[in-house]
Amino acid sequence: MPKRNTKTKQLIFDSLKKADTAVSQEILQAELGNAADRATIYRVLNSFCDDGIVHKIIGDDGKQYFAYCLNCAEKKHSHNHFHFRCLQCGKVECLPEEVDCKLPKGYHAVNFNGFISGYCSSCS
Repeated sequence: MPKRNTKTKQLIFDSLKKADTAVSQEILQAELGNAADRATIYRVLNSFCDDGIVHKIIGDDGKQYFAYCLNCAEKKHSHNHFHFRCLQCGKVECLPEEVDCKLPKGYHAVNFNGFISGYCSSCS
């Protein structure tokens, strides 16, 4: 059964797509105002993760951030990359280099969560 596209889903999708960095639920809530509550935003974001539209980043601050996957539809995007959070401006972004983690024989990685915090090029 195909998923229904609601006005709220479309608003969240549009916000993610226009963002140039990963965003938290709080950022989306502030942008959307009363258009969606906290639980709805999380439910839609997690649905987008399941569908491969966005990926979830767990920050060093414990928050969940969500980034629109520009090339996921074309299967060119890998989630095995580091993420960076600027301690001054708060921007969370995907770093472009893919991580090649050498695991012992018999191990197979399914997920990678690498996170770096510091100062971005605009703030340093």
